[in-house]
Amino acid sequence: MPSQNRSGELVVRGVAASPGVSRGKIFVLTDEPPRIDQRGIDETEIESEIQRLEQALVETRIEVQNFQRRLAEGIGVKDAAIFEVHLLILEDPVLLNESSRRIREQGQNAGTAFGEVARQYTEMLGALDDPFFRERAADIRDVTQRVLHRLAGGPGPTRPPLLQEPVIIVSHDLTPSMTAQLDRRFVLGFATDVGSRTSHTAILAKSLGIPAIVGLHSISAQVANGQPALLDGHTGLIFINPTDQTLFEYGQLARRRVQIEERLAEIRDQPAVTLDGTRVVLSANIELAEDASSVREAGADGVGLFRTEYLFLQGKSLPDEEAQYAAYRMVAEACKPNAVIIRTLDIGGDKFSPHLQMPHEVNPSLGWRAIRFCLQEKDLFRTQLRAILRASAHGEVKLMYPMVSGVDELIQANALLAECRAELVRDGLPFNPEIEVGAMIEIPSAVLVARHLARHVQFFSIGTNDLIQYSLAIDRLNDRIAHLYEPTHPAVLQSIHLTVEAARSAGLWVGVCGEMASDPVLVPLLLGLGVNELSVAAAGVPRIKHVVRACRLDEAREFAHWALNQPSGAEVLSRAEAFAHRLTPDLFDPLSTPKPPPAPSA
Repeated sequence: MPSQNRSGELVVRGVAASPGVSRGKIFVLTDEPPRIDQRGIDETEIESEIQRLEQALVETRIEVQNFQRRLAEGIGVKDAAIFEVHLLILEDPVLLNESSRRIREQGQNAGTAFGEVARQYTEMLGALDDPFFRERAADIRDVTQRVLHRLAGGPGPTRPPLLQEPVIIVSHDLTPSMTAQLDRRFVLGFATDVGSRTSHTAILAKSLGIPAIVGLHSISAQVANGQPALLDGHTGLIFINPTDQTLFEYGQLARRRVQIEERLAEIRDQPAVTLDGTRVVLSANIELAEDASSVREAGADGVGLFRTEYLFLQGKSLPDEEAQYAAYRMVAEACKPNAVIIRTLDIGGDKFSPHLQMPHEVNPSLGWRAIRFCLQEKDLFRTQLRAILRASAHGEVKLMYPMVSGVDELIQANALLAECRAELVRDGLPFNPEIEVGAMIEIPSAVLVARHLARHVQFFSIGTNDLIQYSLAIDRLNDRIAHLYEPTHPAVLQSIHLTVEAARSAGLWVGVCGEMASDPVLVPLLLGLGVNELSVAAAGVPRIKHVVRACRLDEAREFAHWALNQPSGAEVLSRAEAFAHRLTPDLFDPLSTPKPPPAPSA
């Protein structure tokens, strides 16, 4: 809700999408909808209209590929892969076939027919509760608008103006294609009416290193070009006409943040060791082989989670054994002598490959995904297992299976792994015969049978994101119930405790690779519960290392023992915050952001 004080400063709170603070003038970016001629056509025009539609699709595809190439050159292949979705939409036979049918049977011109089909398609997805599909509706709207502009006689949606000075871009929405056309030298920040933390605006802003806030409701209608603003991507606050006091406080804040970053840089090459001498393995999560360089730069102890599904979500075909082997080997060699844990394919749920025939499911999170998918698609699974095994000859490679629910899945997966070992021996291809194999603990059934699973693996890795979601029946991306997503819920803490105890009894080590490991507030609690390894995004490694080095394990264990006996997750979180703030006050207090002024009294 916006609030305005007597000084004229307007403060609006949205969703923090990309960290950072920026100050500058506002530039309101608008996008004019295409003007579609609604005239009907006669039979002599049918074929020419269909041909005109096909030509518009081809030209738009070329344009999107140019956007993709431009982004790939600027921020990397992984984030430019956002446009793969747009290219798939342009190839969707439903759009072309249904539009052609309307042209032939209803006498609609190409723009009218395509516009109606695109609108129905977009509205259908936009009405779904699942945020993933709502984001796909935004993709469809973006790319189909480009086609409609071409059918209306223009080259595409309104191109962003040539910016003459650095500005904060304010818009109702900011599509990937519009973002790709902006001159990033003059973009200080993004602020949009709509969007979520998973929207493409958020993803691209993070990749570009630009502060961003989404979900501001009607900010684009409340501001005007040239107004001064201060945007805080850490808290989701934007200050319009900020007062001198606000600017002073943020100036102080910026200086303190610089000082903190300098102190964190000093411990980059120091080990993650507690004050009482316990070494904690602090690893990084990566998605592509090219990310391996960021692991060393962050001071991480190797890779705790290599999400291999991204190899299957890009490109024009599925990666074969040689392509996968090359990627895994690259990471293994880059991180040597530290370990690299490669997670086998976790496709399904909210991740779909255009090259795999994945069925439509009412509840994909509970459906055909991860280890379930791999055990049925055995040829694809064997290819990946062989590639991982071969990469193990070039570094300290470990592998782990995602979403294990019971012992039978482990037995089947390990049997396939044994077959692949035998094949490589027969083929004379080297690999590490002692490669460690682990299981991800992400669902309640795995927790309850962890002592049985422990007989078939060498380590556990707790995926707290899914563990919390499945334990509490909470979709953490659903805005209506996101407040119920509670990492310190007693059931979650008991699940971690039971997993650690089962592992300890079997002589296994336990890691955490979910978001709990990335939260400085929760790190002492995890250490106290007996976790041996933490794996976080590379950018978060310095802060987590700082917390570990400030912590005494005996105190953390005492705190965890207390937490396990509490009925209230909120109370545990409150104590955890106090504990972490006491250990590293410099990490928290200087980052506290000035509070917005109260709304004026009536």
